[in-house]
Amino acid sequence: MTERRRGVRLGVDVGQARVGIAVSDPDGILATPLVTLARDLTTDPEKTPADIAEIARLVERHEVATVVVGLPVTLAGGYGPAAAHAQAYARRLADAVAPVPVELVDERMSTVVASRRLTERGVRGRRKRAVVDQAAAVEILQSWLDRQRRRTE
Repeated sequence: MTERRRGVRLGVDVGQARVGIAVSDPDGILATPLVTLARDLTTDPEKTPADIAEIARLVERHEVATVVVGLPVTLAGGYGPAAAHAQAYARRLADAVAPVPVELVDERMSTVVASRRLTERGVRGRRKRAVVDQAAAVEILQSWLDRQRRRTE
């Protein structure tokens, strides 16, 4: 049995317009929604996009041990344009939060599951759009936390 490191983990769901952020407790048991950030689509490699800079501030403020970024793998298990986009985002984020590690994790269906759960709770329309990215980040982070816990038990 391997010992798990304590520490807050940050989950990131990267979308075209928004980035959902979730955070875990220091024991790595429960992921909770934190914030939704507007994407800064700056392409200047010399300038850190505002959303990545804000995530770096969150990493510092919450003393994050690991950042987990969702990788949108296709249902067939392949990598399409969305996966390439998430990988590029994760690389830029890794530069901004170093030496904190950034891990990519399969996020197949996380937004679908998050959206369904919000609908089941009666969250609809504009309110749903405002929080679905955070809810997807929770799904991504919680599945990662659960896998880590199973590996150490």
